[in-house]
Amino acid sequence: MKSLPDKLTEFKRTSEFTEATVPQGLLKQHTTPTGTWAKINILSGSLIYRILEPEVEEIELSTFKPGIIEPTIPHEVRIIGDVRFFVTFYN
Repeated sequence: MKSLPDKLTEFKRTSEFTEATVPQGLLKQHTTPTGTWAKINILSGSLIYRILEPEVEEIELSTFKPGIIEPTIPHEVRIIGDVRFFVTFYN
């Protein structure tokens, strides 16, 4: 998993999601647009972040380990229990 590049600006933040309210689209393969990075911020619990290309990588995210989403790279999340999180977007 990459790190957020320096000098990005946050431009959007989702509402807080739980295992019961996570949008179905996040559970299926999706991407961010060219030039848009994102960060999955875990407030409590954990979830699995799956990077699907160039090879599959599964990472358990927690309050101590956020997920960094690269532009245009297919990914999805898998809920594994109680969780509270939100996503911030950068360009």
